[in-house]
Amino acid sequence: MKIVVGITGASGSLYAQRLLHFLSQTDHEIHVVVSNRGKQVIALELNRGLDIPKKFGLYNDNTMDAPFVSGSTRFDAMVIIPCSVGTACRIAQGVSNSTITRSADVFLKEKRKLILVIRETPLNLIHLRNLTTLAEAGAVILPACPSFYALPQTIDDLIDTVNARVLDHLGIDNALSTRWKESF
Repeated sequence: MKIVVGITGASGSLYAQRLLHFLSQTDHEIHVVVSNRGKQVIALELNRGLDIPKKFGLYNDNTMDAPFVSGSTRFDAMVIIPCSVGTACRIAQGVSNSTITRSADVFLKEKRKLILVIRETPLNLIHLRNLTTLAEAGAVILPACPSFYALPQTIDDLIDTVNARVLDHLGIDNALSTRWKESF
């Protein structure tokens, strides 16, 4: 598959880092876009830059030179992880003022898989209405809500319960976390 991973300025950089780590172990073609605020949050949360494998395409969030900003180029899925509600609201309103929001708009109009890993709480009525609009347009709204039933032992285990769901929605086999009623 050809997958775009957008990383925005919501807290939760580790979700993106762990997803990129897993995807680096696959044969899928991966392209990454990090927003300016995403870079700031990554610096705060990870105390280093994001580890982006060299085999991945890497793009600025202010370029139109990325192949996935046009519907004429075939891509399979886009994941925005973490996805700020500001980004989600701009996408819902058709504001394509960055590489990430333009790409998301393209994925919606072309009926391609768009997964938004929302990392915000609480949500106000404006957020909820925009998330509803996105769901009605075909996006998967996947809040970063980890599960605890498998008794995760590390922060990575906890993060991977969310990433397992992302990978499931991408159709990528994984064993990142224990599934409900599987052996613990």
